[in-house]
Amino acid sequence: MLRQALFALALLPFSFAQVSDDFEAGWDEAAWPIYATDCNQGGKVALDSTTAHSGTNSIRVDGAGGFCGHIFFGTTSVPSGDIYVRTYVKASKALTDSHVSFITMTDSAQGSNKHLRIGGQSKILMYNRESDDATLPDLSPNGIAASKALPTGSWECFEYHVGTDGTIETWLNDEAIEGLTLKSGVTNANGAQWQRSAVKPKITGIYFGWESYGGDTNTFWYDDISISSTRVGC
Repeated sequence: MLRQALFALALLPFSFAQVSDDFEAGWDEAAWPIYATDCNQGGKVALDSTTAHSGTNSIRVDGAGGFCGHIFFGTTSVPSGDIYVRTYVKASKALTDSHVSFITMTDSAQGSNKHLRIGGQSKILMYNRESDDATLPDLSPNGIAASKALPTGSWECFEYHVGTDGTIETWLNDEAIEGLTLKSGVTNANGAQWQRSAVKPKITGIYFGWESYGGDTNTFWYDDISISSTRVGC
């Protein structure tokens, strides 16, 4: 059973920071504060004991429609080098054609108050870079086919890796997602829009929740979160 661990402070250099939490001890709001930039109208975060991936507790996020309906919880205790994130996630509604995010990361490489986002559009999982609105994959028919939909109503293991060299890797239930992979030695024919920028991510915070750029609403649950400098796996 996972417990929240801040090895960066206690045992290891910050570059090897690891945070993990199964929320069985509750929701530590000091360790996982609410994050909602600019405005917060209608979104909610709460500890939920009615559903969990492991144990009895998870964190429930009720996301409202529109940008100001956004709300997240997260941490700035992240590795200074490569970052690997694993979370079990359950969505109540399928991703639609509208653009949404369920993970957002503050990214100082893009500039002040800019984010690297993970969410959906065109019914599939995708990344979005706020500074130039680029998507990975390209939202062409081939790009859409190279990603995956996020199942609903069940716990899914979602993992990703953001490297200091610009590497992006993504897994859903231990299976790599071709359209959401960019790394040396691997060609992604559906990553042209993303690769038009030379910006290499510098992540300073990781947050889980909901942000909608249209009217979509959703409820997401998160459990067994791990943030590390190496892959944890499902």
